Amino acid sequence: MPENKITRRSAMRITGAGVLSVPAAAGALHTMIGEKAMASESKLKGNINQSVSKWCYNGFIEKNSYDEFAKQCAEMGLVGIDLIGPGEWATAQKYGLVPTMVPGAGSINNGLNDKKNHKKCLEDFKENIKNAAGNKCPNVITFSGSRRSMSDVQAWDNCEAILKEAVKVAEDCGVVINMELLNSKVDHADYQCDRTEWGVELCKRVGSPNFKLLYDIYHMQIMEGDVIRTIKKYHPYIGHYHTGGNPGRNEIDTTQELYYPAIMEAIVETGYKGYVAHEFVPKRDPITSLKEAVAICDV
Repeated sequence: MPENKITRRSAMRITGAGVLSVPAAAGALHTMIGEKAMASESKLKGNINQSVSKWCYNGFIEKNSYDEFAKQCAEMGLVGIDLIGPGEWATAQKYGLVPTMVPGAGSINNGLNDKKNHKKCLEDFKENIKNAAGNKCPNVITFSGSRRSMSDVQAWDNCEAILKEAVKVAEDCGVVINMELLNSKVDHADYQCDRTEWGVELCKRVGSPNFKLLYDIYHMQIMEGDVIRTIKKYHPYIGHYHTGGNPGRNEIDTTQELYYPAIMEAIVETGYKGYVAHEFVPKRDPITSLKEAVAICDV
């Protein structure tokens, strides 16, 4: 992974008397979200520790600066920035923001399921986990890799072998390795860790609290749906969350099919204390969209 620039690829929402019509209801909700967003800048409930994936805001950063982005993130109540490399940590931390997910080992296409990658990945794990711990970064990211006709059983075996070595370092350092769940239907064809149950089985095999899943809500909506039930059932194996609107991975407002307030309520009910990082690509003014997302998820 590049040290200072991580992209998604590398880092790796009746009519009748007294009832609003659908367009009117959506407009009312949008107004409510806007009002809540303004209020959220001064104080959030704090039940959800909200972060944001930097790569989604590269356009804003190019026009302004990464420093300005970090400053605005802090001002709107975010607690961290996701998917940033070592050269970007100090700027986030200057504004009190945690680097909530940082490089671990492997890539989306070439990950832990292929033994040919193990030597390099284990070296990367050791270096990156220690570096993360030394800079107070709680999580590192990893990937299964593409199937390339590999069976689930063989992939489990291969991933388990390297992860049992890597978690020894993670346990010593107090860092959690997170394997991301990605869809293989739309965005990442042939990716192996594309179902929650596949990832949960790997977690059980590794048997360490320092290896968990990065549950990307956008990706798992595409692959499985049934998001709230899945979160409630498998929450002990989830170490991190990503948001995103479906279809399109855009704003998490009334323009898409997921209802994020209910999803966030479900996450809170599980007792989760980790981070929920916004990973949607804004179609409107990016900072306005991010503030609205923060308000939507402030349950």
